[in-house]
Amino acid sequence: MTLADRIGEFLQRLTPMTRSNLLTELERLELSHEEIPGAAEILAKLRAELRKDGSTQNRAANPSRYFFAPLEPLLIDGTRDDANSGRIQRGSLAVIWEWISRDLLPTMARDYIKKLDELIVADNQKEARKEAATFQTKVVKYLESTLSSPERADQTRAKLAVYTASRAVYDDLAKILCALRARDALAKFSDALPTAIQKLDDARVAKITALLDGLGKNHAEAIPFALALVAKRLKVHWQLIRLATKAAPSKNAADIAAAPYAIAVSMVLDRLDDKRLALRVALRNERVLVSKEILTEIYDTEYALRVRIDQLEQSDWGARLESLMNAIATLVDTEVARFPEKVGHVLGSRRLRSHQSLAGRLTYMAWKGRDAVTGGAAQIKKLIGQS
Repeated sequence: MTLADRIGEFLQRLTPMTRSNLLTELERLELSHEEIPGAAEILAKLRAELRKDGSTQNRAANPSRYFFAPLEPLLIDGTRDDANSGRIQRGSLAVIWEWISRDLLPTMARDYIKKLDELIVADNQKEARKEAATFQTKVVKYLESTLSSPERADQTRAKLAVYTASRAVYDDLAKILCALRARDALAKFSDALPTAIQKLDDARVAKITALLDGLGKNHAEAIPFALALVAKRLKVHWQLIRLATKAAPSKNAADIAAAPYAIAVSMVLDRLDDKRLALRVALRNERVLVSKEILTEIYDTEYALRVRIDQLEQSDWGARLESLMNAIATLVDTEVARFPEKVGHVLGSRRLRSHQSLAGRLTYMAWKGRDAVTGGAAQIKKLIGQS
């Protein structure tokens, strides 16, 4: 029997939930750069089984998929312990569902699963969604009580630790509580957005800002999720920062950080970090064209941040950007050294940094000049209004 056969046989002995949890843990360790002998083969088999439909939930777990359905637009793949408040990791769902079913509400969960199984067999989608919504409301109420004090929160962390070593799962549980409480408002916000946003120009910024303001009146804690929904529609992801910069009195980093939608900048930096991880995988697999595309997006995002935010280098955002770009430069230098000279030249070329061209530098000066004029006009209006 080959090693692959033995691995496959071992995995088949595990329950679907255990296999899902194992995949989550191995991916978390992979992101931590921990080398585990034989992990690549196991990861490949688990991903082929559990992710072939884009989900970590096994087909047999349909009731849980109905329960988590409102969260689907907010989910991200991967297992990060530092995900921002607008991100819920798909890999956390299996662990949280198992905890709900075994520890939080075992009797109610059993009744819900039985009822959903009957409705699914009958193909009664409408009633299935209705039952899921009812159970979501029950879970929200119990979660509010369960997470209501530091002592009870610590007890919940201890329970979750039985299922996973990831610290992110508790944070995702708190985010799920927030997202389910605001599920109807978030669904309404999502429906009001365009299917795709080719460019986040001033007119579009104004419309989306009005939607965000409306959501924030009753669900301020759900704003990061709303921004994540906007980010998913954007053709150019870094443009999300315009929702932060347009809401600030100036383009200075300190003013933007105090503005209502400042988290948009952090979300763009998170995306940059995601691209760093994707670049590492692409380079290690010598996928040159993919690596080039990722690097181009990285450099464009860096440029946009430096142009759109004044005094960025004096802020925490600037420090994080510098750290990320240094890590990316080191990664490229290390990995490209293994490539043939011509390939290495393509990935190390300054041409990937389009802003370093003459046209790019002129664009930079144009943006800065326009910002100065716009800022000056705003100050004049403010002074007129005070006179």
